[in-house]
Amino acid sequence: MTGKHHTRAPRGINALLARTPFFYGWAVVAIVFVTMGIGVNVRTAYSLLFPAILNEYGWDRATTAAAFSIGFAIGAILAPVIGKLLEFIAPRFMISFSAISVSLGLLLSTIATEPWHFYITLGIMVVGSGIVMTYVGHSMFLPNWFQRRRGLAVGIAFSGVGIGSIVLMPLIQETISADGWREACWLMAGLLLVIVLPLNFFFQRKQPSDIGLHPDGDAAPGEAQTAAQQAAADPIVDHDWVNTDWTLAKAVRTASFWWLALSCASALYVWYAVQIHQTKYLVEIGFSPMEAASALGLVGLAGVLGQIYLGSLSDKVGREWVWSLSLLGFFLSCVLLLAMEDLPSPVIMYAMVILQGGLGYGAATIFGSMPADLFQGRGYGFIFGTVSTLALVGGAVGPWLTGYFYDQAGNYHLAFYVILGMSVISIVSVWLAAPRKRRLVAGQARKRALAQQ
Repeated sequence: MTGKHHTRAPRGINALLARTPFFYGWAVVAIVFVTMGIGVNVRTAYSLLFPAILNEYGWDRATTAAAFSIGFAIGAILAPVIGKLLEFIAPRFMISFSAISVSLGLLLSTIATEPWHFYITLGIMVVGSGIVMTYVGHSMFLPNWFQRRRGLAVGIAFSGVGIGSIVLMPLIQETISADGWREACWLMAGLLLVIVLPLNFFFQRKQPSDIGLHPDGDAAPGEAQTAAQQAAADPIVDHDWVNTDWTLAKAVRTASFWWLALSCASALYVWYAVQIHQTKYLVEIGFSPMEAASALGLVGLAGVLGQIYLGSLSDKVGREWVWSLSLLGFFLSCVLLLAMEDLPSPVIMYAMVILQGGLGYGAATIFGSMPADLFQGRGYGFIFGTVSTLALVGGAVGPWLTGYFYDQAGNYHLAFYVILGMSVISIVSVWLAAPRKRRLVAGQARKRALAQQ
């Protein structure tokens, strides 16, 4: 038997998993939900450990904070490497290795005595290698499991970060307050080793063909399909593009790759610039520290709902429309931040929270879906990893440049205007990347099929 749909008959645990074709795709979503709920929040919990480490060792802030910066830079460098490795190594092994590395980094940090010890443990081992358990790592294979419901599936999976932050961050902070930061590190390491490691090692898979299945739990070609599946069976617009065996060398020679990279980089510039500076800004214009901190928490909560809804919506109307809506959310939230300098109203603050979380955070879902619409195939992981590295450059520059503008001007006016401009650049760039001109989402394909009947 030959053909691109042929796969070897699954054996062992793969054979058991293959008996539930529809539900197993959603089981993968559930595994990613849990993994990101723990893994991403453990990776970013350095902000909670930071004050306690400062108090104990008495180092200056720049020296101590450098551990996170070094880890962030290493993660950005590793992104394309991880993508390339995923062509040969199953994600269950990559994620398992990441969980072990992060756990070991957390445990070794408890005996650290010098700044460079923290650079290696909490920096390189936790923040750096932990990138495999983040949006970047999971976006390299999760889209393989879905085509018609890709946006919804990624949205649900990635919302685990918001739920995890609501549950895990208070627990970590309470542990630090009651027992110390070292006990908090033991707690986080334990969660990774007891929950994330076995869940991924035994049950995570790269793509449905690994266990003899097909995306969305569909029947194999030639077998019975539902009317809805038949109506949405041909999402392809550009057959030559879709049939290309994409490699990074081929991708970088297309305009779509660079417009996509610019759109993602400018979006992460906006995301991290606003996220890092808004709490300090709200306090400076008259809100209490508790109100400002609560606003940041509510943004994350609104983001959970926004990611699920906007992910599903993108499967119906297209990635470009939902990406534009998400960046419009950031644009309008920044307008309200500027307005609050003259009118620090709680009503305006909560409107800003809804726009930023409910709309803006939906970009994370499209970030995980849109590159796969353009470049899915054997070399997708390496391509997406490279796009992620370029995007993370925007995420790294945004907070720094925003702070620089503040230091020079003594206010955030210019910084916020730049954020508004970057939002517009991201929206324009995604339309020029034009995933819709290569492959339609399910709703668009269904509409086209009905129009041709």
